[in-house]
Amino acid sequence: MLQDPETQLVMARAGDDVAFGLENHCVPTPEIWPRVHRALADVGFPYPEDRPTAALSGGEKQRLAIAGILALRPRVLLLDEPTANLDPDGARAVREVIGRIAADRDVTMVMVEHRVADVVPLVDRVVVIEAGGGVIADGRPDAVFAREGERLKTLGVWVPGAPPAAPSRRGVPDGDAIMAHDLAFRYPRGAALALDGVDAVVRQRSALAIVGSNGSGKSTLAMLLAGLLRPARGEVRAFGDEPWRWSAHVLVRQIGTVFQDPEHQLVAARVDDELRVGPRAIGLDAGHINARVADLLERLDLAKVAAANPFTLSGGEKRRLSVGTALATSPQALVLDEPTFGQDRRTFAELLRLLAEYRDQGGAIAFASHDELFVDAFADARLRLDRGRAA
Repeated sequence: MLQDPETQLVMARAGDDVAFGLENHCVPTPEIWPRVHRALADVGFPYPEDRPTAALSGGEKQRLAIAGILALRPRVLLLDEPTANLDPDGARAVREVIGRIAADRDVTMVMVEHRVADVVPLVDRVVVIEAGGGVIADGRPDAVFAREGERLKTLGVWVPGAPPAAPSRRGVPDGDAIMAHDLAFRYPRGAALALDGVDAVVRQRSALAIVGSNGSGKSTLAMLLAGLLRPARGEVRAFGDEPWRWSAHVLVRQIGTVFQDPEHQLVAARVDDELRVGPRAIGLDAGHINARVADLLERLDLAKVAAANPFTLSGGEKRRLSVGTALATSPQALVLDEPTFGQDRRTFAELLRLLAEYRDQGGAIAFASHDELFVDAFADARLRLDRGRAA
């Protein structure tokens, strides 16, 4: 299971994607589709087998990729953050399936994971790797975290039961920055509305959390609030105007956006140049740009990869870079989709501090997230979606 599930989906329809591996393993034809149906049910895949893979959310793609692996009934499972994009219920369902497989079969499992608290019951050995290589700790989970817990926290490891503290709040929410009324949106060739009749308000000096299960419409609402999609019905007003009508030059000054997939917004050949793209577009002088880029590289722990190609970064580094590009132009509002994906304890805490500073200085933030720790620590208000409607 790769870190990015999109890289291992190969077929146009969900059921065909799960069947692909079975067919290549020459599983007898009568056995293939019962195994496909069982695997899709085990991971809680919410659609029929003919669902187009291109129409799935990031979390739904992750469930599908896991189903394709489980259908093969492997003896070794290599899982890279298998629940990172899933809503809490979906993550619990996948962990239950993985645990059942590990208990019922002769299976060896290796799991790469930042948030270890929920997976500790599934494993009997923890190996902590330090940046640049080398083993910090190795042993049974209870022994490792009891013996090395304090040191591991300072190194950025998510020690169970010790989340970073939320930054203190300065100031209170005031004026409305972005307002949405009766929003509806349908994707091309979509059978149903992805969003229907949703109202939302994003206030200055405030953070609105958009929450809900995979496929509930969170990313769609985020893109509408950011002015990157035109509503099929209703309206979005940002600072008094309809943001989807703005030119790119105006939009980048007003609203910074972080996409669900950070690779969709990377355009430069170097990390530091990626952070310069927005400031250059709005005409900032070189001295101001260089100072801003240096500060973001340091704050986001990206200075060591400043000369690297952004596409060679880890998933967590790409996410921090995308947050940096959104902040680089000092916009009046931020719209963020899963801003804490792939972060260790230290980088999570720094992102939290950086965004809190932006909010407390007058910025307005809307963010879509499954990360309950981040939502609890940062959100001033919550909007829950269920199948495209406010729940």
